[in-house]
Amino acid sequence: MTNRLLITLTAAVLLGGVAVGYTALSGAAPDDPVQAGPAGAGPRLMVLSNGRLSRTGPAGSREVTDQLCDRAYTAAGTTSCLRPAGALKASELAVLTGDLRESRTVALTGFPNRTRVSASGRMVAWTLFVDGHSYAANGFSTSTGVLDTKTGALVMTLEDFAVEGMAQRPADANYWGVTFTADDNRFYATMSTGGHRYLLEGDFAARRVRPLTDLDDVECPSLSPDGTRIAYKKAVGGDPRRGWRVSVLDLATRRITELAETRSVDDQPAWIDDRTVAYGLQRDDGLNDVWSVPADGTGTPAVLVPEASSPAPLG
Repeated sequence: MTNRLLITLTAAVLLGGVAVGYTALSGAAPDDPVQAGPAGAGPRLMVLSNGRLSRTGPAGSREVTDQLCDRAYTAAGTTSCLRPAGALKASELAVLTGDLRESRTVALTGFPNRTRVSASGRMVAWTLFVDGHSYAANGFSTSTGVLDTKTGALVMTLEDFAVEGMAQRPADANYWGVTFTADDNRFYATMSTGGHRYLLEGDFAARRVRPLTDLDDVECPSLSPDGTRIAYKKAVGGDPRRGWRVSVLDLATRRITELAETRSVDDQPAWIDDRTVAYGLQRDDGLNDVWSVPADGTGTPAVLVPEASSPAPLG
């Protein structure tokens, strides 16, 4: 990992750490042009609406809070919120309870990029760029850490873990896109080294990771609720500069299914249920929409939540 740090945080805003309440969409601030989806559409999700944590309902309604995050994810009443701590200051992780009160903050360095919470709400992971701003660029550097909210155990970087099959940890290794299994100990992530990007299996308690070298170009994995498949972004032709195709890997058979979304998706997919994968896509006007597509390769992509990002199912 390079020691170079990202030093250009140009528009950071000092954020408060108090509890926030939900505001009905009709009462949102004038500069928040979020619109509800069609009646009867959509599952219950936590999303970011123009950077604000928001809860969507099955009828397309949306409740918007004043809690700002750059990236977020929610599971079992735990929300991971990545945000800048203040102008020209480092980023931070805020762990929020079900009523969005802060239970812990962790000072970080870098630009918020990915975050995940285990299904039980216990484990929180994050990825930041500390050099560069794109996985398609050469010379980028990431920092990925994990917090056990039950024990307080904190790993600031997966680079401290032993790499199975290697006498020494590779100096050029980067890790990103953690997803947890149901036991709150094992996890999957992406590891890049020597010009290759592998799916990685990790053991948090043992502080050890194992590259699955038969699985190239598995980036930003997301484990399905039943634990049998991984949704991820797959570099087109093995070259991230050509973009990424949302795909699903069957862990038992190693079968890969490219999903019906043919546009480039630079996001960590989220499973809405065992049949549906969601992801964010940026529009020409710079805003994001959350899209969904069937996980079996059939169907057609559809907007799930307009003007939103960072989807997480609420059950």
